[in-house]
Amino acid sequence: MIQMFRDSKIFVVCVSKYTTGGIELLHQLVYKLNSLGFKAYMFYVGEDTENPTPDEYKKYNIQYVNTIEDDSKNLIIVPEVLTMFLYRYEKIRKAIWWLSIDNYYDSIKILEKNKDNEKIKALLGDFKYFNFEDNNIIHLAQCEYITETLKEKNIPKVYYLSDYLNRDFLENNLDNDLFNRENIVVYNPKKGLEFTEKLMKAHKSINWRPIINMSRQEVIDLLKKSKVYIDFGNHPGKDRLPREAAICGCCVITDKKGSAKYFKDVPIDASFKFEDEEKNIPLILNKISECFENFHTESLKFDNYRAIIRNSEKDFEQQILDIFEKQLVTQ
Repeated sequence: MIQMFRDSKIFVVCVSKYTTGGIELLHQLVYKLNSLGFKAYMFYVGEDTENPTPDEYKKYNIQYVNTIEDDSKNLIIVPEVLTMFLYRYEKIRKAIWWLSIDNYYDSIKILEKNKDNEKIKALLGDFKYFNFEDNNIIHLAQCEYITETLKEKNIPKVYYLSDYLNRDFLENNLDNDLFNRENIVVYNPKKGLEFTEKLMKAHKSINWRPIINMSRQEVIDLLKKSKVYIDFGNHPGKDRLPREAAICGCCVITDKKGSAKYFKDVPIDASFKFEDEEKNIPLILNKISECFENFHTESLKFDNYRAIIRNSEKDFEQQILDIFEKQLVTQ
C-alpha cells in the first residue's frame, strides 16, 4: 500500500500562460512531487495549450500532458477555482487543493455573470459546482483558515499542504540591511484598498508606496528599502506578499480577516494585527510611527516569522511525503 502513489500518475490541473501566486504554487507542487520520486504532470487548460508554461515557471522544468489517464490508480488534483474538471472523469481518484475559500465563491459569481461567454464555455464546458457532500474527494488545504472553514462544512478529513516562497525572495535577502531604510509604507492596491485609503487620508505626510506594475525584482528592491508593509485585504489563503515583505526585512501590519486571524498562517505578534475599523486608524498610524522610529527593534520581532518562511520549502516536502506516502494510503 505504501507504494500506491509511487506507482500512479498524478495530474495537476492549471490554467495556461497566467502568472499568479496560486498558479506558481501548482507548478511548485508538480516540481516537488517529481523531485521526491512521484510521477506528476501538469494538465493545462485555456487558450494556449501548445506553449502553456509561463516563462517565469519554466525553471521548474515540469512535464505537461494533453490527456488525463482516467485510471483508478491515478490521481487528479485541481485548485478550488477549477473543481468542474473533477466531474469529467469517472475512475481516477480526485483531490482539491484549496488555495483559497474566498476565491472559490468569487469564481462562482464570475462564472454566473459570464456563463454565456463563448471563451468560458470553451474552457469549462458543462459547468458543475462542487458538491460539499461528495465524500469521494480528497481535500488539501493551503492554510489553517481554509482547514477550519472546510471542517465547518462537515468535511471529515482535511490534509494540510501549505507552500513556500519563490527562491528569488529568499536568495535576494540573505543579508538584509536593517539600518539604511526609508520611512516608506508599502501596500498592495489590489487588496483592502478602501481601508488603506482611509489610513492614507488620515496621515498624508507618510510616504505610501503601492505595489503596482512592478517586476519581481522591483518589488524586492522596494521592500528592501522600506520599513513597513501593510495588508488590510481579505487574506483568502496564506498570502505571499506579507511573507515576501517580512523576508525582505519589513515590519508587517495586517488586519484580522481570513488567514490573518490565525497565528499559524500569519505568525506575527498580536500588536501588529488590527481590525480594519475606523476607530483603530489612530492605533495603526501609531504602530507605523513606532516602526519608523524604532525600526531595528521592531523588525527583530519578525525573526521567528522569517525563520518559518525560510524553512517552508523543507516543510512542504515533508507534508507531501506525509500525505502521499502515509496518510492517504491508510484512508
